[in-house]
Amino acid sequence: MNICMSLKVGIVGLPNVGKSTLFKALTRKQVDINNYPFCTIEPNVGIVEVPDERLAKLSVLSASKKIIPAVIEFVDIAGLVKGASEGEGLGNKFLQNIREVDAIIEVVRVFQNPDIIHVHNRVEPREDIEIINTELILADLETVTKRKLKTVKEARSGKKEAVAEMVVLEKLEAEFQVGRLPHALVSTLPEEEQKIVKELQLLTTKPFLYVYNVSDVDAMLAPELEERPNVKLDIKIEEELIEMTAEEITEMGLVSHLGDLAKKAYTLLGLMTYFTTGEMETRAWTIREGSTAPQAGAAIHGDFEEKFIRAEIIHFTKLLESGSWSAARDQGTLRLEGREYVVQDGDVIVFKI
Repeated sequence: MNICMSLKVGIVGLPNVGKSTLFKALTRKQVDINNYPFCTIEPNVGIVEVPDERLAKLSVLSASKKIIPAVIEFVDIAGLVKGASEGEGLGNKFLQNIREVDAIIEVVRVFQNPDIIHVHNRVEPREDIEIINTELILADLETVTKRKLKTVKEARSGKKEAVAEMVVLEKLEAEFQVGRLPHALVSTLPEEEQKIVKELQLLTTKPFLYVYNVSDVDAMLAPELEERPNVKLDIKIEEELIEMTAEEITEMGLVSHLGDLAKKAYTLLGLMTYFTTGEMETRAWTIREGSTAPQAGAAIHGDFEEKFIRAEIIHFTKLLESGSWSAARDQGTLRLEGREYVVQDGDVIVFKI
């Protein structure tokens, strides 16, 4: 795991669906990137906090001088047009930018407004989703086809690895040819075949989260839209909230739903949080679900994994109940764990190296 776990979520969509407005709203309170050394931030990347009320509570307990939250990098990717897989619009640049992110947020216009022209002169969310999916499928189909041409000779000669790869490539090709994103297929593949898929760096195997740009976040959508992993946002309202004070927002009874987006993106990537806390700072660390204690330590520094001896661990709720680290030790709720311990979301940890 890298010293600074760089989590990138690309924001994609057709032109004029609210994609850049969403990016502006998301990054209105950018985190001081000096708190995150070794992370290179490009101009089109916004650093967004993952809301977590546990941080403030731990900070009070430890009388911390500062709080450092978990963050996600949101990348504003150029608007997609039909034919991008063949170079239309920004074409290849668009597709390359998507390859570099961990997950994809697809902004889909649902609201009706005759003053804002839709690129296809109609508002049909399902069709917009299909356009983007088709372009990603076509790009990945080209990748798979080229890989097959390279692999087929070795497979015919009986090379074991090539034969195994051809099986996976043909499964993927069959999904693409019927217009399906291969998420469901890949999740059912054996571990070795999943590794082959991962090496291909396909666009369509990345996790998708749909942001429906609506005029009413409480309105029900068509079933085929609701069944997809999604967040409903009134992006225009979110933009307007940027210019308002907290008092004005409260007085008007408005609520921002951007925190829901950050949290869902975090969950989508299979991530979780553990904490370190003390007088200097209380900090949230991002790790993959299922990480062992040494792997979790690597999020802080590589030495914490390589030289790991043991870790003092207590769950955040138990620590709050105890009132202090020393009280938790006296009460026996503070545990010593070894290399095999699987870290749980909400653990507070002190590493021993």
